[in-house]
Amino acid sequence: MRATEPAIDAGSILQALGDPTRRRLVEALKRGPLSVSALAEPLDISLTAVVQHLRVLEDCGLVATEKTGRVRTCQLDAAGLDALSRWIDECRPEWHRRIDRLANMLAGPKG
Repeated sequence: MRATEPAIDAGSILQALGDPTRRRLVEALKRGPLSVSALAEPLDISLTAVVQHLRVLEDCGLVATEKTGRVRTCQLDAAGLDALSRWIDECRPEWHRRIDRLANMLAGPKG
């Protein structure tokens, strides 16, 4: 990470993925890099709206874009996926402890 880049935050990634259009864009990019126009084609929104959604995904670290001539190509950015995975891994032990406590409480007293 360069010094001028903000840290990737799991909260901003989850917020970005809360939008169904952005989830569709991420799903499409799982198959490989695509141009903005190719991403916009199956969606019933303007190219400008697609660019705005992509900007949100880029700002939170999930998508990287590159402009070559007049074509802007987008691809998934592993940095955002890695940050989200790390956050989940950090939370997992606490979630398991809570689920175990709930299961014990629901099982009732022994004896």
